[in-house]
Amino acid sequence: MTSAKVIYIPQGSTNKIISYLHTKKGMDITPIDGYIARLIGMPQHGWIYIGQEHLTHGDFLYKLVTAKAAMKDFTLIPGETTYFLLKDLAEQMDLNRSKLIYYSQRLSHVKEGAYVPDTYKIPIGLSERETLLLLLNQSQKKMRAWSEKIFGTYNEKKWHHYIIKASIIQKEASSIEDMPYVSSVISNRLKRGMKLQMDGTLNYGKYSHQKVTAERIRNDESRYNTYKYEGIPKEAVCNVGLDAIKAAIFPEKTDYLYFVRTKKGHHSYSRRYSEHLKKIRSATK
Repeated sequence: MTSAKVIYIPQGSTNKIISYLHTKKGMDITPIDGYIARLIGMPQHGWIYIGQEHLTHGDFLYKLVTAKAAMKDFTLIPGETTYFLLKDLAEQMDLNRSKLIYYSQRLSHVKEGAYVPDTYKIPIGLSERETLLLLLNQSQKKMRAWSEKIFGTYNEKKWHHYIIKASIIQKEASSIEDMPYVSSVISNRLKRGMKLQMDGTLNYGKYSHQKVTAERIRNDESRYNTYKYEGIPKEAVCNVGLDAIKAAIFPEKTDYLYFVRTKKGHHSYSRRYSEHLKKIRSATK
């Protein structure tokens, strides 16, 4: 018979598991196989490592009862882009990067911001498609739960709008405490029809870790360039954590329009451009 190297076994009776594998996964097993499996033992719950794609019914049923999958931790940090998520996933889990890119583009409804930063336990040997489904499904569940806790409901389009704003905050803020203030500057500038002019929006995709230069600002024609285009980008800049999302939804009430990073790494905020210029000069001395 044919099997994936790693398969997921739901909780339930042996008959229920056999039925699931036959009807949901299209595997060539019958209720008789369930009877044989019960003679060996109780099928394992969770991800199990079969290890072979072609094996006899007997070998498969033995694996079904005795095997467990080896798990490996994979961590996505807040503010990282999907470009580097897929790169790191390929390297750490020994997966094909091209396939990961292919499936990520087809399984996710959005170009960026679909994954929740967290540490995931991924079965070793899981395919590229199943690995991304695992990450996306867990991320979607968390986002839905967060939205329902905050708003009492989940509207995917509305939620993603906050994800986009949160991604800018995630890139710009110097700390969690700083996030609501960065959010207030974004909101205040948008209300006044001002361009955001924030370097963090240019740390998208493969540029995630690159310093934004004056040349880059002049030459980047993407919608991420908030020096050239008004409003927020059409897509998120990166994957974001709950703190950035909450800051996007609940900005601090200020009339700040500018901020600059100080020598100590914190942000100093200003209401007026003249005050902002003085702080820039002070920060560069």
